[in-house]
Amino acid sequence: MALKFDPMQPTFFINHGGGPCFFLEPGAMREAWKSLELNLRNFASRLAEPPRAVLMVSGHWVTAQPTVNSAVAPSLLFDYQGFPPDTYRLTWPAPGSPSLAARVQALLGDAGIASAQDPHRGWDHGVFVPMKVMYPKADIPLMQLSLQRGFSPQAHLAIGHALRPLRGEGVLIVGSGQSFHNMRGMLSAARRDDVAEAFDDWLRSAMQYVDARDSELAAWAEAPGARHAHPYEDHLIPLMVAAGAASGELAQLDFYGYVLGKPISGFRFG
Repeated sequence: MALKFDPMQPTFFINHGGGPCFFLEPGAMREAWKSLELNLRNFASRLAEPPRAVLMVSGHWVTAQPTVNSAVAPSLLFDYQGFPPDTYRLTWPAPGSPSLAARVQALLGDAGIASAQDPHRGWDHGVFVPMKVMYPKADIPLMQLSLQRGFSPQAHLAIGHALRPLRGEGVLIVGSGQSFHNMRGMLSAARRDDVAEAFDDWLRSAMQYVDARDSELAAWAEAPGARHAHPYEDHLIPLMVAAGAASGELAQLDFYGYVLGKPISGFRFG
């Protein structure tokens, strides 16, 4: 029987930064992400009730069909390159949640969405890096759900719709990506980018259309500057799951800032 909690947990789309950026020694790279780090550090304090568990969808795990991480104690995947040695020794020993993995598969199945499980995969840096900032005590059960290859916005909105009941069961749903993820563009020049501004303006506006938000997101590639902001949309699609799990509910701008001259935005739903 599903547990019931009151109030329902909200859902979030967060920006998870660049590699282990929040755990670098003081310097230009750490400073560039400072405002986002502060936002994530205060994340738990913005919730009315602590969650029973967290379900996270990261832009760094893509499979043929939605796949749940069902490990009891997942390892960490240091899937970034070129950073100092100590960033490959980070720890975050939170428990996995096989029971949540089973519940997710059941909800997806009820919605006619085929899924799989992986009892061996560890947590990628789109998961453990922000969670280590948000929940440094590593005392909250966590389960990761993959993105589906092809990145269909409609499919991921439908996944979110199917998972909506989890929110009433004390589960916090978090999409972890980046609202601007053209890394070549971000690193090429730390200056104002009018095309990036146009996409972020569209994105923040689209989030306010409660009744039309899903259709706006489904057509995201037609937005101004869309392919400049996301040449490859793996870091935008987690937003679809978070938004889909709160369709018809108000969105709030939970984070807005600049990194190397590029705007990035994060959202809270419900």
